[in-house]
Amino acid sequence: MKICIFGAGAIGGYMGAKLAEAGADVSLVARGPHLAAMQENGLTLIEEGETKTYRVNASDDPAALGHQDYVIVTLKAHSVPPVVDRMQPLIGPDTTIVSGVNGVPWWYFHKIGGPLEGTRLASVDPGDAQWNGFGPDRVLGCVVYPAAEVIAPGVVKHIEGNRFSLGEADGSKSARATRLSEALGKAGLKAPVRPKIRDEIWVKLWGNLSFNPISALTDATLDVLCTDPGTRAVARNMMLEAQQIAEKLGVKFPIDVDRRIDGGAGVGAHRTSMLQDLDAGRPMEIDALVGSVRELGRVTGTPTPTIDTVLALVSLRAKSAGLYGA
Repeated sequence: MKICIFGAGAIGGYMGAKLAEAGADVSLVARGPHLAAMQENGLTLIEEGETKTYRVNASDDPAALGHQDYVIVTLKAHSVPPVVDRMQPLIGPDTTIVSGVNGVPWWYFHKIGGPLEGTRLASVDPGDAQWNGFGPDRVLGCVVYPAAEVIAPGVVKHIEGNRFSLGEADGSKSARATRLSEALGKAGLKAPVRPKIRDEIWVKLWGNLSFNPISALTDATLDVLCTDPGTRAVARNMMLEAQQIAEKLGVKFPIDVDRRIDGGAGVGAHRTSMLQDLDAGRPMEIDALVGSVRELGRVTGTPTPTIDTVLALVSLRAKSAGLYGA
């Protein structure tokens, strides 16, 4: 089984290191100083106080890697459409694209049934680049739970979590999902195959939608923004608006809003991915995490006043820093 992780930054690097440790045939696509460090010194993972380095097959040239059984995409959402063409050498007739990208996935309305079947989302897939370039039938959904950071080129620090939930758009327990689940399990990662992956997408999105932009606007870590009365209230209102949208789409939430916010506080003094991007001068993942929910609000006829306000503020913050867009 050949597995390629496309976008081996923090999360992709963590997964790649675990797969390499388990002896999997894994390759990593990365770029810049991080790639150079992995090629020269290997990929270093800091986890639970231990530091281990793995020799990995890392490249910036997908054509050098050939067809894969699984291509696990761990890029930021806005970075995927521009590289769809570059990814084509990895894709053979039986390749599965695993969408480990935060936010509302571009394939969300594939095999959902009902009047919205096949709806495309411009906020996450402008020009239908992924819909046409990958094809929705290739896609296996993935909800990414671990928190990790690249603390130096070639060095990934795992903070917490090891679950990557998998799921087919139609809810089936397919052979391809089961095979990948088993491979990730051998690497010490939890990879349950879920019959309702969209429910998990929304529970994760609940936090990303609210915590990420609020942290970028306030410079607050999760423990602070989830316990400060003012920012907690803003996050709660955003999440309630999102819940209305999701429930119109048939989603059932297994927990309530306050438990979800408490869960965020429990992560501790973590700087969200959007805040990390702002700190590092990288493009911010606004459309997939916030703009997509506003788009779904329009699709379902659901007002989103708090989401609209926060989206306007964080978009201007990103534009002012030159970080809005790919």
